[in-house]
Amino acid sequence: MNRTAEIHRITKETDIYLTLNLDGTGSVKLEYPIGFMKHMLNTFAKHGLFDITAQASGDLDVDQHHLIEDTGIVLGQCFAKALDRKVGVKRCGTCLFPMDEALARAAVDVSGRAFLVFNAGLSGVPLVSGNFSFQTDAIEDFWQAFTAAAGLTLHLDILRGRSDHHKIEALFKAAARALRDAVEIDGRARNEIPSTKALLDRPLVMV
Repeated sequence: MNRTAEIHRITKETDIYLTLNLDGTGSVKLEYPIGFMKHMLNTFAKHGLFDITAQASGDLDVDQHHLIEDTGIVLGQCFAKALDRKVGVKRCGTCLFPMDEALARAAVDVSGRAFLVFNAGLSGVPLVSGNFSFQTDAIEDFWQAFTAAAGLTLHLDILRGRSDHHKIEALFKAAARALRDAVEIDGRARNEIPSTKALLDRPLVMV
């Protein structure tokens, strides 16, 4: 089963090319201009064992929001395309992931119904490194775009924590682990669609 996808999305604000292999080893090749987000995408791939390549550019002279949100759209579209009819998948996945003082919880259902619950308790203060900063408020926009484009239900919660860096990174790791479990092929039902309806709807196409 070849569960891969390739999307190239171009708007007046962003240009994003992304490939995804659900059954990879965590191999990553990213050309991405926002350092912290590049770190999160790399973390996501490594913990999900997803192979991801990405080339992205955008109107960073405006702010980081457009590129981060649109990255969520394209990554979600790749998940939807690679999963196709979702035959044989386990469908649901959960993870509790500790990162020092932060504890993240993720629960996902690749149901075809897009819904995000996001409780991260982020301060809203940008993360600063040298002459660069990162808009932490764009993280929720990323996950909202991802869930809508992928057509899945995702609950992301920080149960405790102090550092915004640790909270965000723990969420990406937890989400990756939960998704890894959800999209894994179930050896006992590899030819079945895991639904009493015998159908897991595909998401509406996001443009």
